[in-house]
Amino acid sequence: MKTLQMADVSVPVIGQGTWRMGEERSLHKKEVAALRLGIESGMTLIDTAEMYAEGGAETVVGEAITGLRDQVFLVSKVYPHNASRRGIPQACERSLRRLDTDYIDLYLLHWRGQYPLAETVEAFERLREEGKIGRWGVSNFDVADLEELAAPACATNQVLYNLQARGIEFDLLPWCQQRQMPVMAYCPVGQGGHLLKDHTLGQIAQRHRATPAQIALAWLLRQGNVIAIPKAVQPEHVRLNAEAANLKLEPQDLAALDLIFPQPQGKQQLAMV
Repeated sequence: MKTLQMADVSVPVIGQGTWRMGEERSLHKKEVAALRLGIESGMTLIDTAEMYAEGGAETVVGEAITGLRDQVFLVSKVYPHNASRRGIPQACERSLRRLDTDYIDLYLLHWRGQYPLAETVEAFERLREEGKIGRWGVSNFDVADLEELAAPACATNQVLYNLQARGIEFDLLPWCQQRQMPVMAYCPVGQGGHLLKDHTLGQIAQRHRATPAQIALAWLLRQGNVIAIPKAVQPEHVRLNAEAANLKLEPQDLAALDLIFPQPQGKQQLAMV
């Protein structure tokens, strides 16, 4: 699996998302097995959050990493309404219990809320000093938010980014690239399957003997500084996601995709789901 550097740590360019995991008890064993297969396939970065199934996804992850903790780069996120000086350590402890671990590699503020960023950063730094987290970052932050944050210690910004949502390419992505801050792309293959039904994407996939989802992931990784975190439960999808890191798109592929999914020509409101 290809890797990149994030806050002096080498992480895979394709990790595993867990949004919507932990919502149905009947899928628990299947979700655990999928995450373990992903780890075996090199997707050792696992992203979760206290919001996902109100802690249910963290419980799934905790079981999946049993016996494998030292192989995993674990990412979780705190609710904005918990992002206070007192709330963050309490939320972190709850996440640690659900994840059945004593530290989180990367802890993110899920989106901006009511508490001053300085207060949130202070709480993050205290957790880091205590060894509860390795590093911290943010999610759903636009350029103005990052400039207000003004914290070199911020390890990443996790945002919505895929072929259908390219708004960050106008200003946010270049801003992060200039500062060597990796962008973590959630929903990298879109939502609801609409993107994967695109005719052009399908044609490119056929030429590469790949799937549309693999092409969508390879497109995200065409440039450095981007980590994709697709979610998969079916074993075949897990394997295909891991293999996408080896795909290299040709200039004509990229040009064809630009025609269907054009680059932004101006500032766009940051897309979120």
